[in-house]
Amino acid sequence: MPSVPPPHRAEHSRTVDAPPDALYGLVADVTRWPAVFEPTVHVRHLERGPRTERFAIWAVVGDGVAHWTSRRVLDPKRRCVLFRQEHARPPITGMSGSWLFQELPGGGTRVVLRHRFTVADDDPGAVEAVTAALDANSTRELGALARIAETGHAVDDLVFAFTDTVALTGPAAEAYSFVAHAERWPDLLPHVDRVRLTEPAAGVQDLEMDTVTADGDRHTTRSLRVLDPHGTWIGYKQVVTPRLLSGHSGEWTFAEGPSGPVATARHVVALAPGAVTEVLGAGASLADARDHVRRALGRNSLTTLEHAAAVRV
Repeated sequence: MPSVPPPHRAEHSRTVDAPPDALYGLVADVTRWPAVFEPTVHVRHLERGPRTERFAIWAVVGDGVAHWTSRRVLDPKRRCVLFRQEHARPPITGMSGSWLFQELPGGGTRVVLRHRFTVADDDPGAVEAVTAALDANSTRELGALARIAETGHAVDDLVFAFTDTVALTGPAAEAYSFVAHAERWPDLLPHVDRVRLTEPAAGVQDLEMDTVTADGDRHTTRSLRVLDPHGTWIGYKQVVTPRLLSGHSGEWTFAEGPSGPVATARHVVALAPGAVTEVLGAGASLADARDHVRRALGRNSLTTLEHAAAVRV
């Protein structure tokens, strides 16, 4: 019987000037990842318990968006997160690893991200490609943790979520179609001036959009979107954000509620504290920025949902 090659290993670390519990919390709450980590596009929980979870995740890998399912074990006492891909994406045949958060004697935290992986036939070219992807994404993820945690603000003040829900007068499938076909928005939504929509892969959209606020400010954003083939949700991540945000992700969901069909827009945002006074004026606070973002994003998503509820497509 041929011998099985040992798994390949990769380790990346960074010292962050922040307490370990805050950093552990950012990694442990996977729902925040698309707004915090550059490669992550969307996450959906499939199972969730106090210390274990299973979720589907979409992330930018190389030039495309890859999708896989992961299981994790959370250990807040040891500040450790163990993960394992359930169904790896070829040429990877297995991927697992851990996050560790080590409190340093002089203050700060050493964050260690470890990976173990195998590839089909232990192909050297595939090993090199996977290693390069891990180097790129791990470095960006560690850098994102540092950018959020080293601002001097509490993480929960910077990264937060909110939702808006609208009752639909027509079938949920029609509202899903309205949001999925964003190329029609300039003719249907008052705050959308321009849209460029492409589909680089099945179920994946690249959406660039110009929006105009109530006070006349124009913003250009670009999002990657993931579409549910069953027409019940659309996940997205802004890869070009307004100046007040360092990250913005969300999800549109369409379902039958107790009183009829409803559509919900959920946002997860990470504020850019350095841009607060630049955008909102001298004397503006982080609380002002939170209120501004909540109103602006909520207004746009409610407008979209209200039109989705009324327009037949």
